[in-house]
Amino acid sequence: MNQTEAKFLSGFAAIVGRPNVGKSTMMNAMVGEKVAIVSNRPQTTRNRIMGVATDKDWQIVFLDTPGLHKPRTKLGEYMVKSVEDAMDGIDVLLVLMDVSEIGAQDRAIVSDMAGRRVKKILVLNKTDLVDEARTMSAIASFADAGYDAIVPISARTGRGMDELRQLIVSYLPEGPKYFPDDMMTDQPERVICAEIIREKALLHLRDEVPHGIGVEMMAINRLSDSLTEIHATIYCERASHKGIIIGKQGAMLRTIGSEARRDIENLLGTKVNLQLWVKIREDWRNRMDDLRTLGYEST
Repeated sequence: MNQTEAKFLSGFAAIVGRPNVGKSTMMNAMVGEKVAIVSNRPQTTRNRIMGVATDKDWQIVFLDTPGLHKPRTKLGEYMVKSVEDAMDGIDVLLVLMDVSEIGAQDRAIVSDMAGRRVKKILVLNKTDLVDEARTMSAIASFADAGYDAIVPISARTGRGMDELRQLIVSYLPEGPKYFPDDMMTDQPERVICAEIIREKALLHLRDEVPHGIGVEMMAINRLSDSLTEIHATIYCERASHKGIIIGKQGAMLRTIGSEARRDIENLLGTKVNLQLWVKIREDWRNRMDDLRTLGYEST
């Protein structure tokens, strides 16, 4: 007896929500690889970043987006536009919120996204930070929000992630395998390396510095099969910020470089000689030429 060949399911799932609710952490967990940087700073993600999860019967292309916020700079406008662009042609919309900190902005986003004519999942993240009663109360409060499903998860611990993945797959149409099995992101190596450097800066610097930081990759040279040389420039907007980034006798810059080098070595599979410079580029977040130079294309 001939068995009917199983259908292959594939599609695109956009992840949206306010800043700092765990969108990049969730996508990295879904993909099984670090393809988007993570920090506890709002607006860490600036570009639309694609992550690909593939199994023998399905492929989900995740679109991680910058946190929805009211833009105050040209960079902010670019980030908000990238969210809108990411939602064109998607099959599933994942609206993510931090269940431990649900506020007016979350509810406004949930309401705004409810009208989208696409399968919608409301994802309550960070359930590891609250008790079960609080999670259930949150679920009940959104029962009439107009979503196809509400799923509690902890992207950090993995709780609920299998259930969410299975639900997304159930909403996918039959389609092609868009990307090879071993492809996990559309981000070029130089972009991921720049983002890793920015992640380490976000981790260590004061609150007033990170949003004014951009990283430009000057050169990536494979010197041999076992050694890569990378030159990168960290841009900041003020002279006072430059001193903070460099630190006393260069200590902060060495810390950023050392931690970034380890992650980049894991990414590239070679030893890395990482050379970092710090330069001032005043108000670069409002200059279109600077935004393009640092990889934030305006279209």
